[in-house]
Amino acid sequence: MDVDFTNPTRRQILTASASAGALCFMSSAGFAEPVTGAAVAQPSSGNAIRPFQYHATDAELADLRRRVAATRFPDRETVRDASQGVQLATIQALARSWSGDYDWRRCEAALNALPQFITEIDGVDVHFIHVRSRHEHALPVVITHGWPGSIIEQLKIIDPLTNPTAHGGTAADAFDVVIPSLPGHGFSGKPTVTGWDPIRIARAWVVLMKRLGYSRFVAQGGDWGNAVTEQMALLGAPELIGIHTNMPATVPPEIDAAALAGAPKPAGLSADESRAYDQLAYFYGHGLGYAQEMSHRPQTLYALADSPVGLAAWMCDHDSVSEALIARVFAGQTEGLSRNDILDNITLYWLTNTAVSSARLYWESHLAFFAPKHIPIPVAISAFPDELYQAPRSWTERAYPHLIHYNRPARGGHFAAWEQPTLFVQELRDGFRTLR
Repeated sequence: MDVDFTNPTRRQILTASASAGALCFMSSAGFAEPVTGAAVAQPSSGNAIRPFQYHATDAELADLRRRVAATRFPDRETVRDASQGVQLATIQALARSWSGDYDWRRCEAALNALPQFITEIDGVDVHFIHVRSRHEHALPVVITHGWPGSIIEQLKIIDPLTNPTAHGGTAADAFDVVIPSLPGHGFSGKPTVTGWDPIRIARAWVVLMKRLGYSRFVAQGGDWGNAVTEQMALLGAPELIGIHTNMPATVPPEIDAAALAGAPKPAGLSADESRAYDQLAYFYGHGLGYAQEMSHRPQTLYALADSPVGLAAWMCDHDSVSEALIARVFAGQTEGLSRNDILDNITLYWLTNTAVSSARLYWESHLAFFAPKHIPIPVAISAFPDELYQAPRSWTERAYPHLIHYNRPARGGHFAAWEQPTLFVQELRDGFRTLR
């Protein structure tokens, strides 16, 4: 098929991979109930913002534990590394912890201690956490997760952002924090019609922030959160004064085309550019298996809705660095994430039955992966070393003409806020300081 490799969309990248053998508005929307357990929210009424809490039933938790314990595992991989996927020892250790001493009620209580709400936007119920700082002149920020993430990713950064004086900052560092669940994810509604791509979600987030009374705010995101955040900037909403991303879109078209085709490394790259090229080429060549399926046939993933351990393995295999970190955690090592962190996130997907509905976002999106979008407002960039690729300063300065912050933190990967919350919080404080 003919694919323009100078500006590939997610769908084109994945289609090219499948066919070449190398990686080589809108209609009105309906919505489904956001959760299957005991969700407590007031009935919908126009633009109303309704308090929300969630309580899984005892029967749901017993069923989860039973299913995990009854898992039929395959044979061990025939290699001594993770080149064939999540290793059997890792997933068996995860299952033992999940069916053993893991306690969802602990996570549930932490969520329900936060101010959570539901509001209907464009026909879909949007769930969000909204924590206002006690400090005057706090800067409102909407923070968007990705896949296979959720609001669980951002829980560690809420108090440092809203209560900075208790976490090494000053009152001038304070944020009001809004963390929505993407449609089809977590406690948000599941769209029942097509069209909910990052552009539509971006429009919904602008509506949400204005509905909360904010006439001046910033936005942050990584993974799908980056796509949504950059699209918010491109909408031209005057209320949005700047964005921050930890997964920037900076790759020059000739570099992207070479990495996508598995071509030899272009000559003349700096050390940082060379490392970024290697990361990008590896991701294109080895890291998109999950996205290929979700981009083309998300509905086929019925097994993820039926097997908790199958869901866990699928979610753990997002990228090789994150998978290796998770493997170390379940091997008993101390990392930026804990066993509870990982299981909380997977359990949220399981209890809300959002494995398939969340996968549809890959099918919906036609946006370019890492191509610069020519963002017309101030942009702050944090290039973490173990992201899918660590954006070099040279590419970043060309991609973002209104760059106000660029830094390369010492540690952190794709789930930076989750893995390295202290570094991440400092990046947001520094990145947005000139916009206050």
